[in-house]
Amino acid sequence: MAGRGGLLMLENFIGGKFLPCSSYLDSYDPSTGDVYCHVPNSGEEEVEAAVEAARAAFPGWSSRSPQERSQVLQRLADLLEQSLEELAQAESKDQGKTITLARTVDIPRAVQNFRFFASSTLHQTSECTQMDHLGCLHYTVRAPVGIGVPPGVVNVVFGTGPRVGEALVSHPDVPLISFTGSQPTAERITQLSAPHCKKLSLELGGKNPAIVFEDANLDECIPTTVRSSFANQGEICLCTSRIFVQKSIYSEFLKRFVEATRMWKVGIPSDPSADMGALISKAHLEKVRSYIKKARLEGAQILCGEGVDKLNLPPRNQAGYFMLPTVITDVKDESCCMKEEIFGPVTCVVPFDSEEEVIQRANSVKYGLAATVWSGNVARVHRVAKKLQSGLVWTNCWLIRELNLPFGGMKSSGVGREGARDSYEFFTEVKTITVKH
Repeated sequence: MAGRGGLLMLENFIGGKFLPCSSYLDSYDPSTGDVYCHVPNSGEEEVEAAVEAARAAFPGWSSRSPQERSQVLQRLADLLEQSLEELAQAESKDQGKTITLARTVDIPRAVQNFRFFASSTLHQTSECTQMDHLGCLHYTVRAPVGIGVPPGVVNVVFGTGPRVGEALVSHPDVPLISFTGSQPTAERITQLSAPHCKKLSLELGGKNPAIVFEDANLDECIPTTVRSSFANQGEICLCTSRIFVQKSIYSEFLKRFVEATRMWKVGIPSDPSADMGALISKAHLEKVRSYIKKARLEGAQILCGEGVDKLNLPPRNQAGYFMLPTVITDVKDESCCMKEEIFGPVTCVVPFDSEEEVIQRANSVKYGLAATVWSGNVARVHRVAKKLQSGLVWTNCWLIRELNLPFGGMKSSGVGREGARDSYEFFTEVKTITVKH
């Protein structure tokens, strides 16, 4: 709906109705730096209303058959697909990402996820055992913990973490929390939820390595690694931010990688030829730029990107949150640029000698979300993948997902897994029933 100054004004969605809020926050278009809509600044009152709506909707929704719930999820997928272009435009404007990425990846993937789980909910089985000597039969059932689409089943409450976020995660009637974000926020969520013993699924940060051995196919490796480093402005938890290259091919790799990076086009999100759009916010852009400054102070080299190459933008977008893809080298493993999650279009390229050495260096950070191994040696691929402390390992590819298989990280990259079976187990409670006959 229209708001102040003719701008879009969002409303909370609670109990199947759009409801206004007493105060609002400004939301900025990352490509221009201008306010483009107002978002509810919700608090405890709105959270209480959403929890009450969910509580009221839970008995009816949870008692529906798998077939009925599957039909609802399929219908949601249909509606998303019908509105694909409208949703892609909204996602691009809100996030600063290119319209191409939103149109070909984000919204289609959302559709795919709904269809996948709509199907998988029909094929879950339970356990059953017999104890003939005691005349007992044991079986398990799954009891829903959360809720899913008639009025009250899905509620959307906008606001800031300290206000609405803390009210939500500390509410005694919210039994589980699924969160994607930073480690400090996850620590706060854990503290607030601990008194209630809530179930947690935390998908956190990454400092993901790519390991390029001397027998790698560089014709495939380089374009894929450019994409894995800079896709969506590097604002993907699975992006590559440390590239270890075996010394014998280091010079060749670096030359070709920088050339390929310079070919990536930074442009306004609506430009179909743009490879990268704007970063999510001004504060985040400044944070990412601060790492480039730290790298320079440490004596590292910036081979391309921020402060080296010129960024060309239309006058209307000069105040937008844009940044060129940036490659850093001559950087030590102890540098913050090699240890901390930057979450922007920045990657470090460093040489290595041996397999044992690179495994130790790749594992030397607190994160363990994803890794990529490039080699033509099948035995080495399996050997290295097994030793990497990472929840996901791609070999000779990147970002190929199979929703049946677990997704999640080790160490400070998170708690729990997502996937067909893992999500089913997280969002339900198992109950064992014994019947003596």
